[in-house]
Amino acid sequence: MRIGLTGGIASGKSTVSRLLLQRGYPIVDADVIAREVVLPGQDTYHAIIKEFGSSILHEDQTINRKKLGSIIFGNEIKRQKLNEIIHPAIRQAMKTKASEFEKKGHAIVIMDIPLLLESKLTYMVEKILLVYVRKELQLVRLMDRDNFSKEEALQRIESQMSIEEKRKYADYIIDNQGSIEETERQLDEITVKWVND
Repeated sequence: MRIGLTGGIASGKSTVSRLLLQRGYPIVDADVIAREVVLPGQDTYHAIIKEFGSSILHEDQTINRKKLGSIIFGNEIKRQKLNEIIHPAIRQAMKTKASEFEKKGHAIVIMDIPLLLESKLTYMVEKILLVYVRKELQLVRLMDRDNFSKEEALQRIESQMSIEEKRKYADYIIDNQGSIEETERQLDEITVKWVND
C-alpha cells in the first residue's frame, strides 16, 4: 500500500515523516527527489538549460534556483514550461523509488508529497494521511519558523488549498496541535489500522 503524506505549510508534516521513518517505514520524499532530478548530468537538468539558458547556472554548474525562480516568477508561460520539464521527471523517479522499496519487501511505502492534492497526484497513492493544524496556528508557526511578516505568511498559506478543504480528502488525520507525544500516540493508532485495512 502506498500512503500519501500531506499537510499544509508549517503543519508539522516533516515531524510526522521523521516519526514514520523512525518506525521503519520507507519514505519517498517529493522535495528530495525534486532536488535530485535537476542535478548536473540528469536529463531534466539538460532540458532546463536548453530551455532557460546557461545564465541560470552557478559557477559549479548547478542550477541557481533563485535565478531560475526570478525568471519564472510572474511569467505563467515560463513557469508552465518549467513544470512540464520537471513534474514528469519527479513523478517517474517517485514511482521508481516506491517500486524499489516494494521489491525489498516493504508492504507500506510513504509518499511524502506536500502538494499531493494541489498537484492532482492522488492517483499515485491508495490512502491519504493528513497532518492537520488550524490556520491560525499555521500562521503563527510559519511566522516563527521562517521569520515572515503576517502578510508574507498568509500569502504562502493562501497559495495552497485550505487545510479544511484537504480534510475532506484524507483517509487518516493527525491533529498536530498538541504535544509531540500526542502526535506520536495518534500516529501509532493509525499505523495499526494500516495493517488491518
